[in-house]
Amino acid sequence: QANLMESGGGSVQPGGSLKLSCSISGLPSPALCLGWFRQGPGKEREGLAVLSTTGSSTVPITYANIAKGRFTLSEDNAKNVLFLEMNNLQPDDTAMYYCAADLRPGGFCVPVSSSWADPIWGQGTQVTVSS
Repeated sequence: QANLMESGGGSVQPGGSLKLSCSISGLPSPALCLGWFRQGPGKEREGLAVLSTTGSSTVPITYANIAKGRFTLSEDNAKNVLFLEMNNLQPDDTAMYYCAADLRPGGFCVPVSSSWADPIWGQGTQVTVSS
């Protein structure tokens, strides 16, 4: 029923930019936290940025250090779409990029998935950065 669908990935040269999208539908209840993560070949999953929707935080968007300065999270709330703008991409950014939603209370809306209560994941979109 719940569906998260990433799009916008592809191949770019170093220094290039991409804007990823995540369409969200079929959630049985409103998401408390939305976010972007990635996993490169042979690497662990990394959190990038998250958005709290509860209104309890005075800083709703939180970025991981690896994302600060180059990546920007935004949303179109009316259309239930989450975005991730990525600039000055480098080969180390090559990874599968995933969006996620957390609907269950009790977690923490930070860019660390193990701190979430029960995340729902999309299937991912591939980003490849090479010359």
